[in-house]
Amino acid sequence: MEIIYSIDEIQEVAKKIIAENPNKIVLLHGDMGVGKTTLIKALSKELGVKDATSSPTFSLVNEYQTVKNQYVYHFDVYRLKNETEALDMGIDDYLYSGNWCFIEWAEKIPNLIPDVHSIINLSQTADGKRHLRMT
Repeated sequence: MEIIYSIDEIQEVAKKIIAENPNKIVLLHGDMGVGKTTLIKALSKELGVKDATSSPTFSLVNEYQTVKNQYVYHFDVYRLKNETEALDMGIDDYLYSGNWCFIEWAEKIPNLIPDVHSIINLSQTADGKRHLRMT
């Protein structure tokens, strides 16, 4: 799936992503500032999260509950020095919980990612829009 979109179309993009039925472990790749967190906020909203969402840069993971009492986990592992730090915080419990896990900077923990996952690559186009490719 490939989409080029502007920020005002992000909720529609989130709806299309969820409609594609991706795996519940979703890795988001892209340069800093490309919109990974913004997309995760839209995806969380689409999944039924009513609470305000934010980047877990300092906490490593934010946990949200949907209106259907399901959980959505948003990880930002940019600050981790190694995979051991992720294991120490219990990341494997989250990853194998069966709940949605959106992970920014997953390339920092490649050996911990379950084999079954989806990948969203984001980049910025010359006109300031975003190019999304999901596999």
